[in-house]
Amino acid sequence: MDKIETLSTFDEIKLLADARRMKILCLLMASPATLTQLAQTLKQSPARVRHHILALQSANLVEMVEVRKTGKVTEKYYRAKAGAFLLQQLILPKTKKSALIVSSSNDLALESIARHLEKHFHVLNFPVGSLDGLVNLRQGLCQFSGAHILDEDGEYNASTVRHLFPDRDVEMVTLAYRTQGLMVRQGNPKSIKKIKDIVRKDVRFINREAGSGTRLRLDAELKRLKLDAKQIRGYDRIVKTHSQSASMIEAGQADVALGLQAAAHQHHLDFIPLFEERYDLVLPRENEEFISPLLDFLQTAAFRNEINSLTGYNSAHSGEQILL
Repeated sequence: MDKIETLSTFDEIKLLADARRMKILCLLMASPATLTQLAQTLKQSPARVRHHILALQSANLVEMVEVRKTGKVTEKYYRAKAGAFLLQQLILPKTKKSALIVSSSNDLALESIARHLEKHFHVLNFPVGSLDGLVNLRQGLCQFSGAHILDEDGEYNASTVRHLFPDRDVEMVTLAYRTQGLMVRQGNPKSIKKIKDIVRKDVRFINREAGSGTRLRLDAELKRLKLDAKQIRGYDRIVKTHSQSASMIEAGQADVALGLQAAAHQHHLDFIPLFEERYDLVLPRENEEFISPLLDFLQTAAFRNEINSLTGYNSAHSGEQILL
């Protein structure tokens, strides 16, 4: 089975910006070939192809795998060093402050904390949901992530983190506990009281993106209650934040969404609480020193006041480390 390698340096990506080198690499991923064979396919001279092969070899993207001698003729076969390559490069702003990149599930407390960190960092948000945020952390696309994935064992995040980082020393710190439930229009005109009500034909739902902790929790509840997602009017209408969900309900574009009590409160919605969940920050220990201003802020009274000002948030365990 061929492997996929990630190219993450600017020099590697710049090298493949040349369409001829990219074409040669793609051909050598399919099967080994000689300079002559490549030249015939590309309709270029062997000398020009050799120039590109040497550049690809110097970047460790191509290797010589076989030498065949037929009489006085020597043929060298080359192939790519992987079955496929993933191009991955973050382009960051050039500022005096270091860039701090977070890729996580949406959280109102985290948004608030980011404002306090602006004096230390240029904070950049890569919002993709809990699961994809952890995947981005694994791939080195951010310095920390935030998640609220309820594992099959009834614990938050731990088994998912262990599964994604079996070979790395990872730290998990509680940001806050927060209440989720059904956000509905003021006065609850559709008399929505529980998850089962969202499958009613007269109810318009608004959903979160696949991989978000909220979506994972909803899908698990639908499975437990033996409800068919296809019956939900609006299951495929997707937004990326709790505030977007609440805003659409406030504007009359939807009747209900699963979301944070804090978002419902900010948009003057009624709220039916369903569960309290733990939201954790996840970071490799190698990033601990770099991200210390954030970890230090979690221990301050100012942070706890910030958390407690958000309806449905609880800071009693904020800053506590979760043993993996």
